[in-house]
Amino acid sequence: MNETQKNRMQTVGTAFREFYTRSGMFLILVVMLLIVSCLTPNFLRVTNLLNLLRQVSFTAIIGCGLTFILISKNMDLSSGAIVSLTSVVTALFAHPGEYPLAVSIILGLFVGVACGFVNGVIIANFAIPPFIVTLGMKEVASGLALLFSNACPIPDLHEEILWLGTGRVFGVIPIPCVILALVVAVTWVILSRTKFGRHVLAVGGNETAAVISGINVKWIKIKAYILVGFLASLSAIVLTGRNSSGQPSLGSGMEFDAIAAVIIGGTSMSGGVGTIWGTVIGALIIGVINNGMDLMNVNIYYQQIAKGVVMVAAVLLDCLKNRRTTRG
Repeated sequence: MNETQKNRMQTVGTAFREFYTRSGMFLILVVMLLIVSCLTPNFLRVTNLLNLLRQVSFTAIIGCGLTFILISKNMDLSSGAIVSLTSVVTALFAHPGEYPLAVSIILGLFVGVACGFVNGVIIANFAIPPFIVTLGMKEVASGLALLFSNACPIPDLHEEILWLGTGRVFGVIPIPCVILALVVAVTWVILSRTKFGRHVLAVGGNETAAVISGINVKWIKIKAYILVGFLASLSAIVLTGRNSSGQPSLGSGMEFDAIAAVIIGGTSMSGGVGTIWGTVIGALIIGVINNGMDLMNVNIYYQQIAKGVVMVAAVLLDCLKNRRTTRG
């Protein structure tokens, strides 16, 4: 093979990697939709597709926040527990005739902001790995949720709270999908069009260089954790309305689905790379897997296996891509 042919092969390989980086996950989603629709005709029914989007919304809302965390080369394992604690706190103050609706929503959102702030401050100011800090917060938030609720569901909520989870716009579009669309639009603008978003990418790409360039890395990390805490609480409030009660185990395992969505969507575990749209596609891929297997009456344990395999494959592809980039 002469030099010209080698250069041509390298050019083709580079073009393919760029195409995969931009559109690979979307094409995988399309292929999965085609396969599942062939295996189960009920999949393409409008009612099922709307139900799929509603189910995906709760995880994707959290995933939009976790995208900032992973891009900045950090980790958060506490978002599921924050969902549980927020659900309980919101429900405690959402009984009709006791407190205004705004009180329960504000207190619920405050839970996520407070937990995120604590996570961010500790991680930014002390040499403690994010994995340990957020795992500790997960245990604290889970314990508080059980304590405040006496480990029991809290029913009898405001009709407006229930509407957030079960209502529809124009009688068709589920409210959770509308909220997700707003969250995606806002977080996309923040990540791609604001100084904070650019700084998050810079911190994840090279933290030392970010410090040298004058970026307040500690404050960037704190704000990223506050954002994911806020979005976890927002998802919790909507999900509480969907379930018609505050539940101390509502968010159990949600953090892993959200992290999987972010990773599958192309956000690099090495930091500095990721998109909001990729996270949404990742959440949809997980949703299609779950929904399709449900329609085919596949055991739920196989769904867990399938999600694990897809996530590991996504991480493996990311590692291979980073290795090629380093060699290049």
